[in-house]
Amino acid sequence: MEAEFINPFLQATVKVLTTMASMNPKPGKLGIKQDEAAKDDITGIIGITSHAKGSMSVTFSEGCALAVVRNMTGEDLAEMNDDVADAVGELTNMISGDARSQFQKIGFSFTAAIPTIVRGKNHTVKHIATGGPTVCIPFSTEQGNFWVEARFSG
Repeated sequence: MEAEFINPFLQATVKVLTTMASMNPKPGKLGIKQDEAAKDDITGIIGITSHAKGSMSVTFSEGCALAVVRNMTGEDLAEMNDDVADAVGELTNMISGDARSQFQKIGFSFTAAIPTIVRGKNHTVKHIATGGPTVCIPFSTEQGNFWVEARFSG
């Protein structure tokens, strides 16, 4: 996957988490994911099509997801629930939307599906694109870690 296809997701992630959850996410070293195992506890995944077919996902540790909800809503939740899942879905949608806006500025037009949420220990994330690598960017925050993945073909 070329940098022009991953940079909008990286920039959108920082912008959305900073703006919506008052967090200061620090991206780590980009890598290639070799399996479908989720890196942590809750994942939002969204299909993206048009110029290329693919998907992006964001996976949060439980602590980070709870902090995101607390920062977004002021509600201090003690455990994962439907409100946390809804917040992760909304963040996934916002990151995708911001990235698609950036793509449009460089001449690529994409449409997105509705995010799907998968949660629980040891869940998997299956991206819709066949072939090509799954690029994974780890992020760290003072409240915990999360990961953004993207995979496209065509």
